[in-house]
Amino acid sequence: MRKNKQLKKTFLLLLGFCFAFTLNAQQKTIKGTVTAEADGMALPGVNVIVKGTSKGASTDFDGNYTIEVSGNDVTLLFSYIGYATKAVAVGDSNTINVALKEDLASLDEVVVVGYGSRRKSDVTGAVSSVKSEELNAFPVLDAAQALQGRAAGVVVQSNNGGEPGAPINIKIRGNTSINASSAPLIVVDGFVGATMPQPNDIQSMEVLKDASATAIYGSRGSNGVVLVTTKKGRSGKLTVEINSNYSIQNTSSELDLLNADQFASYQTALNPGYTPGNANTDWQNLLYDSGSTANHQFSFSGGSDNINFYASANYFKQDGVIINSEFERISFLSNIDAQVTDKLKLGLNLFGSRGAKDGVPTQSTGETANGGGDDVVGLTFRFAPDLGIQDANGLNTINSVGDNVDNPYAIATEAVNETKTDNYRANLYANYDIIEGLTFKTTFGYSTRNETFGLFRPSTLIVTAGGSTGGRAIIENFKRTILLSENYLTYKREIGKGDLTVLAGYSYQKNNTQRFAAGAQGFTSDSFSYHNLGGGSVQLIPTSSLSISEIQSQFGRLNYDYDDKYLLTATVRRDGASNFAANEKYAIFPSGAIGWKISNEDFLKNHETISNLKLRASYGLTGNQGISPYESLAKFDNIYAVTNGQTVSAVTPDQAANPDLKWETSYQTNIGLDLGLFNSKISLSLDYYNIDTKDLLINDQSQPEYFGFLTPASLKNVGEVNNKGFEINLNTRNISNDNFTWTTDFNWSTNKNEFVTLLDGQDLFQDASPGYFNIDRTHVLREGEAVGVFWGYDYQGVYQGGALPAGTAILPGAEAGDQLFADVDESGEITPADQKIIGNPNPDWTMGITNNFTYKDFDLNIFFQGVQGGDIMNLTAVQLFNGDSNATTDVLNSWTPSNTNTNIPRAKLRGKEISSRFVEDGSYIRLKNIAIGYNLPSNVVEKLGMDSVRLSFSGQNLLTFTNYSGLDPEVSYFGSGEAGSEESNTTNGFDFGNYPNVESFTFSVNLKF
Repeated sequence: MRKNKQLKKTFLLLLGFCFAFTLNAQQKTIKGTVTAEADGMALPGVNVIVKGTSKGASTDFDGNYTIEVSGNDVTLLFSYIGYATKAVAVGDSNTINVALKEDLASLDEVVVVGYGSRRKSDVTGAVSSVKSEELNAFPVLDAAQALQGRAAGVVVQSNNGGEPGAPINIKIRGNTSINASSAPLIVVDGFVGATMPQPNDIQSMEVLKDASATAIYGSRGSNGVVLVTTKKGRSGKLTVEINSNYSIQNTSSELDLLNADQFASYQTALNPGYTPGNANTDWQNLLYDSGSTANHQFSFSGGSDNINFYASANYFKQDGVIINSEFERISFLSNIDAQVTDKLKLGLNLFGSRGAKDGVPTQSTGETANGGGDDVVGLTFRFAPDLGIQDANGLNTINSVGDNVDNPYAIATEAVNETKTDNYRANLYANYDIIEGLTFKTTFGYSTRNETFGLFRPSTLIVTAGGSTGGRAIIENFKRTILLSENYLTYKREIGKGDLTVLAGYSYQKNNTQRFAAGAQGFTSDSFSYHNLGGGSVQLIPTSSLSISEIQSQFGRLNYDYDDKYLLTATVRRDGASNFAANEKYAIFPSGAIGWKISNEDFLKNHETISNLKLRASYGLTGNQGISPYESLAKFDNIYAVTNGQTVSAVTPDQAANPDLKWETSYQTNIGLDLGLFNSKISLSLDYYNIDTKDLLINDQSQPEYFGFLTPASLKNVGEVNNKGFEINLNTRNISNDNFTWTTDFNWSTNKNEFVTLLDGQDLFQDASPGYFNIDRTHVLREGEAVGVFWGYDYQGVYQGGALPAGTAILPGAEAGDQLFADVDESGEITPADQKIIGNPNPDWTMGITNNFTYKDFDLNIFFQGVQGGDIMNLTAVQLFNGDSNATTDVLNSWTPSNTNTNIPRAKLRGKEISSRFVEDGSYIRLKNIAIGYNLPSNVVEKLGMDSVRLSFSGQNLLTFTNYSGLDPEVSYFGSGEAGSEESNTTNGFDFGNYPNVESFTFSVNLKF
């Protein structure tokens, strides 16, 4: 018995050995190259999967792949976006070369739309897609920056030039609102109102522009929607990617200011008693320095048949081109998708970031101290060059002319402006297939943003800190949480020759915002910055607030595609927002769109030239509720008084109630055409749109002051504004062969806006100048005119003395060499009645053009972006030409009795008049990016044990062609109302104290394992 057992063991061991040997013998390595059937070009990134398994590989840059298979009786699947999937049996072959055929159906890639996705060929609305490689063409802090010049009808601009950590403004198809927000809705992986992730984590970005595309978001879709889909894992081997880049940055330009000797001569001409200083300080040279940006990302992804994952971590650090300005951020993102059963799929998206901004004060409102004294950039231009940083007593110098302000170097090095921001978001979803064709999806999301701002002005800043107060400190905290729940059913069914998709759902979102601020002054020591408010001898009155807003919605959409020729989309959403009056909280926003695939008709099918031709038309309504909570309610404010020597607090009416406050509504029409030629080597999209926004939310200032409200202006639904425009998107594959390719992407758009009606025809005047200018009108809102046109005097040159030219006049007391203005009211003298519209900040058109070249392992990207028209009000020039500060060297050509052939008035102390003299053309064309890249050959990469290695060198903002005399034509001064104020929609095209734009040289490395 024992012998039989031993024989059995031996037999089993021999059998196992033979089986293992057989399996080993059946293992074989398959190699090959994948190319495009049409032109024989190698296709990188093709997925090669062993059918029926999760085992796979992908082709390298040269189209080569290697994969291990278990025997001859297996099949390989080759799949690639834009090409038909091909199955090849292995058999006895060890080398399998495959040529994939272009699939026009798959060339119509899937694009994300609200609560779903559609084939691009089936989209009836105006949608622009931006590819992942475009978003990562050059390093940016925010993915929104990468949209600039990439999508027609989308205007992207930094809030403050090249300032580290500056927020980004996006406007789609112009200003559709006045006092409500004009920012588009950002949706990331289905989370409404999310923070934009960093570019390397983004798989695709779609911009929804017309009502057909945006109405599914109802109240928040009137300004367009930006849909962001982050990267997901996929089954197969674990993939690791490292992206790292480093940039050297410098200011793109500087003003040509007077040096000490020139300044002394200039001031002596103004004031013969002026005593020059003994220094020669180039304040720009002191304040500006070389900056840098470092951006490092690590990600890994993978999965099996049932679960996929993607995770990344990113570190971003920017040292600004102004000393002591920097921004640092750490962020992470994770996506997990699990197929729990055949019917149930779960997913979790996590995002988090921590940012720290150490800034210098720029873009001053002009209210600080005695004359906007905290604005480093503005002071750099204004401050006397014949003064040093410190005086003979070792104290920081104070300006010797004009406003009593501290020197900019002292403020930049001693003032503290710190902002710390935490962003966290979690989004969980469950997708359940109820029956064939019917799916239910539910999502639950939570996000929080916590921001703390600290300001400290030490006692050494004599003016900025408030004289002899012993320093000043302020702490502000802002916290916002968003709770989001969305639930919807999707039903898909084929009906004869048609495909029907019906969607219906419910959404609920709650925003909770808390604010707190406290401050003190009179510190015995500057050592504790703003971290010891209790050390101040004077405590400033603290403030705090809590606001809650809610939106609940029901929505539905129907898509019907008949015979792959005729398309119908119908959408409706009912929104209720707590921001509005009790009887006006709910509104319904419907839209409809049709499409006709003419190229699929028998008379055009298989046409040799036209590969795609589609007409689109849509009409719909969208709403805007982007106002602060409680605007429809009566408000009270705190006041303080002294009674019998005691300070007492009380309340007083602040704002009147408006029981009729309701939604702004935009009525949008879009007509579009999509054309593909020569097997889609040329793709063209044309769109015309017309948007009428009615019931504008505007501050009505006509309320009599004797009503006794602290804020006489209250929000009302008054007026109508119109935006209309035309957009072109053109993509061409110019050359495509084995070694060389050349593609071009071009977009061009125009937008014209106009007030149709406005507060019974009354003009609304607004002011964007710094507070110390003492001006109350810089731009106007007027019926029949564009939003925010400039307002001022019409400059007619220099008065030469004697009789005045016809139609002109001078200011009282003016002499030869002074300013000459148009006498609009023909009164014979210049008064405020002679002011008129003197410029339009809205551009005629914007454009972007990208050319991509590849030659073997090299590639070249050249991206130009430009604007035509769009006037700029140069408030910096207003300051530098009025005699109470330093000036540009242009004043050396001022009018004198011996120099009369000039357009620059004589040197004189004068008021800061707003006139057409300071309105300039803001047109420009900019080389936004030029990059050359190199992919290491596959044989070298294999020896390194990697999948791919890419090196690139690029330059940003290297060339700008413009006639604008200021630092940069991409200006964004938000004016005396501060950034994010109610005037931000109408305050456009002003330049004063902006953080300078930068030019960069960047080296990048991309590694894949």
